[in-house]
Amino acid sequence: MVVGRPSSSSVARAVVLLAAAMLLSTLSPCCCASAGQLEARLTEEYAPSSLACRVWPVVRLRGGWFRLWFDPSVVVAPLTRCFADRMTLFYDSVADDYRNAPGVETRVSDFGSTSTLRYLDPNLKLLTGYMNVLASTLEKAGYEEGFDLFGAPYDFRYGLAGPGHPSRVGSAYLERLRKLVESACAANGGRPAILVAHSLGGLYALQMVARSPPAWRAANVKRLVTLSAPWGGSVQEMLTFASGNTLGVPFVDASLIRDEQRTAESNLWLLPAPRVFGNTTLVVSRHHNRSYSAKNMTQFLRDIGFAEGVEPYRERIRPLVEVLPEPGVPVTCLVGTGVDTVESLVYGEGGFEAGPEKVVYGDGDGTVNLDSLVGPIKAWSDSPEQVVEVVELPEVSHSGILKDKSALDQILRIIDAINLNATTSSSSINRSSQDVLYN
Repeated sequence: MVVGRPSSSSVARAVVLLAAAMLLSTLSPCCCASAGQLEARLTEEYAPSSLACRVWPVVRLRGGWFRLWFDPSVVVAPLTRCFADRMTLFYDSVADDYRNAPGVETRVSDFGSTSTLRYLDPNLKLLTGYMNVLASTLEKAGYEEGFDLFGAPYDFRYGLAGPGHPSRVGSAYLERLRKLVESACAANGGRPAILVAHSLGGLYALQMVARSPPAWRAANVKRLVTLSAPWGGSVQEMLTFASGNTLGVPFVDASLIRDEQRTAESNLWLLPAPRVFGNTTLVVSRHHNRSYSAKNMTQFLRDIGFAEGVEPYRERIRPLVEVLPEPGVPVTCLVGTGVDTVESLVYGEGGFEAGPEKVVYGDGDGTVNLDSLVGPIKAWSDSPEQVVEVVELPEVSHSGILKDKSALDQILRIIDAINLNATTSSSSINRSSQDVLYN
């Protein structure tokens, strides 16, 4: 195993880490995209919905900033509502873009630093907390923050849109990520970086490289390594839209945050993609006497009472997910398998408000379905130029891939192999269980 800081005789590259908190540089430079600390500041336009929202939080940082995601105090019921109000996004149909709630300004701290991945106690079982484990593992292997290890946190509520639709926050993030990769490469002797992206971060990283000129990709990205990337969305997102999802936070009433979760552009992005799930029945509602597949998602959104999501889904999201663009750089996908994952939902006469009366589980990582995890195999199988490898990790969950020893060992092995130029050089698509296959 190659460890330690790069030397004049080393072929190591920077590692850039990307990760997501929803469903965030290597010995060569490494970057990781992460849903980091989301901070907020309230302006005069802010209209608190209760007295608690007027005074919480009592202690704020310089300039009035305070931590929005994630503050453990939101488990207190009155504060959960304040949290949801401030996290809510609004779709402006005139501008065709998303924005924060009136009077709420937000920012993501420490772009370029892995310290933003460490602010949560991993025992809370949130993905951003587990990023701490991955970042620490890389540092123990010899990577140094700011030298060959970089974090790329983002506001995970926002997403991207299909051609012809503006995405101010998402596009700005891609540009910042592009510049971070360039600076990471420059700081490491001009060697192209390795991008390590978890969950939604994989979709962001793919869009960044796919939208960059071929010459830029060749000069700046050695390989994209994705961990649990939801290439084709997840059936669990339909549960989130219909019933709410506490994301592992204890004592929180899912119904209190469901409306806020529906407004997140990224959640629309993560709904099951028709190209992966086709006409398969994913949700049944006896109250509506209907079944829903990925191909009639707009009807599903109307029936759950979220008609305002139909236009942005149909105009902005559907065109984005119809095709999985080729990144133009080699890709290694690590995916968890053999973990019960929501495959279909049955709602009874009580409708969506009553919650599902039956949940059917299938294969996946506990959050993302297997067909979505291995999506690039089918999407890029006919491309003679695109190299993609899939490494299956049995019994490893969506968040476990960031902390299980077997998964962390695989990540380090893959990064070391990339630095040793031992990865596939010819066009191929490989799948393996536990071990990576290199031609």
